Amino acid sequence: QETLVESGGGSVQAGGSLTLSCVATGFEDRDYCMGWFRQVPGKEREPVAGINVDGEITYAESVKGRFTLTQDKVKKAVFLQMTSLKPEDSGIYYCAAHEYCSLGPTPPPDYEYKWWGQGTRVTVSS
Repeated sequence: QETLVESGGGSVQAGGSLTLSCVATGFEDRDYCMGWFRQVPGKEREPVAGINVDGEITYAESVKGRFTLTQDKVKKAVFLQMTSLKPEDSGIYYCAAHEYCSLGPTPPPDYEYKWWGQGTRVTVSS
């Protein structure tokens, strides 16, 4: 059974950094589209960053230059390094995966992903 497990969330002050991890287990040995999303209460889940099967990475405008998505295919993991964090970056961050996804200037939306992790909470205080 395919599972995604996120970790690395926590509480930091504005300007600080966190690195989130997402480990995939039970998946076939092939490339997958992977994405990071975040959600705050009362709002829709929004894409933060995504990587397609060709290794192309896209970011939401709000995080460009501050967040970096990396992948470790051997460990079947993706990471989201977050720097210069702002209070508006707070939320629950989710990792997602699918066999394929769209290509574009922005990360694919949530309905393009099949598998989801349970989320990890990030709180940035001012």
